[in-house]
Amino acid sequence: MQNDSDRFFVLTGGPGSGKTTLIEALKQAGFATAPEAGRGIIRDQMAIGGPALPWRDRALFAELMLSWELRSWHAAHAKSGPVFFDRGVPDTLGYLRLCGLRVPDHLVNAAEKFRYARRVFVAPPWPEIFAQDDERKQTLDEARRTHDSVAGVYAELGYELVPLPLVPVEERVRFILVEAGLRA
Repeated sequence: MQNDSDRFFVLTGGPGSGKTTLIEALKQAGFATAPEAGRGIIRDQMAIGGPALPWRDRALFAELMLSWELRSWHAAHAKSGPVFFDRGVPDTLGYLRLCGLRVPDHLVNAAEKFRYARRVFVAPPWPEIFAQDDERKQTLDEARRTHDSVAGVYAELGYELVPLPLVPVEERVRFILVEAGLRA
């Protein structure tokens, strides 16, 4: 949509691969960030007894994820410098495919229209740090399949996938900043 999106960097991958920890570290380093939709939606829906939960209504959950990601994308334009996103619009396509649900045309249109920087950082499955909790009910196998699904969608949309190394968060931050062209 706008050239601003060249400064919008997505971190994607399966659950439990260290994305949110990495986003928090980037935020602590002074970078603008956009939080992940899934956890926020699950937290809110659980608090209000809502139906848009992945274990109740996956299609409705996906629509709320799309709405959240579009809002984050628009809000990022008001921020200066690079913005790091904990997932992006294409992740919603990956989620629907993973669930075996039809991907509506409007979601495909959104993924094509609301773009991010060409290089997308992909956190591979990391069994040593993977953990389940009240909001993350997926198994490690589901996390692996999620990784494959979302990475496939980004590749189909023409993004360059940059796998993150399985190293401590400080080293991951350095890696991302170098790969994003923000540090030498």
